[in-house]
Amino acid sequence: MRNVRELAEEIVAREGGFVNDPHDPGGPTNFGVTIHTMRRLGLDLTGDNAVTIDDVRAMTRAQAVEIFLEHYYERPRIGALPEVLQPPVFDMYVNAGSNAVRILQRLSIDMGYDIDVDGAIGPQTVRAAQAAAQSAPEHIADAYGIARRDYYYHLADRRPASRRYARRRDGGKGGWILRAETFISTRFRLTEAEHLERTASWVS
Repeated sequence: MRNVRELAEEIVAREGGFVNDPHDPGGPTNFGVTIHTMRRLGLDLTGDNAVTIDDVRAMTRAQAVEIFLEHYYERPRIGALPEVLQPPVFDMYVNAGSNAVRILQRLSIDMGYDIDVDGAIGPQTVRAAQAAAQSAPEHIADAYGIARRDYYYHLADRRPASRRYARRRDGGKGGWILRAETFISTRFRLTEAEHLERTASWVS
């Protein structure tokens, strides 16, 4: 596995630079760090005693990497998971917070492990993840990636405003789906035809 700093740098590269999409509930974002995260952490980069869009613009790539390492890898205890699961769960945690862990917990339940779905990586979740990785070492990352992809599709089913992240204007796979499939083996990625069939009911 690549070291965790390399993973964080790859995440920052996927997130890209400054965006202020009115459809994104995260609000102004730079290198994947939202204004809400910056306010929660008290990151007043401009020194004006307020965290505003100017602070988001001032965020550097290096600062984003450090935030992800501390607050999205170390604090949630991603490192306690089996190595094969750390890259996709870390990437998803940056994208969706504790829902990344809930996806893993629900997957573990589907695989027969009795754990709570609470979004926290505790002893139960670690034991279940380790057991799953031992029983299906070549498939657990794919299973997680597929569950993540399904999460995005279901989210877009319920929230039409989010469909723009799962489907391009031409109907092809959007950023969410492509991001999830980065961590899925080629043979399990949806064809464009399968994606179009999955999204055929979306009218907006």
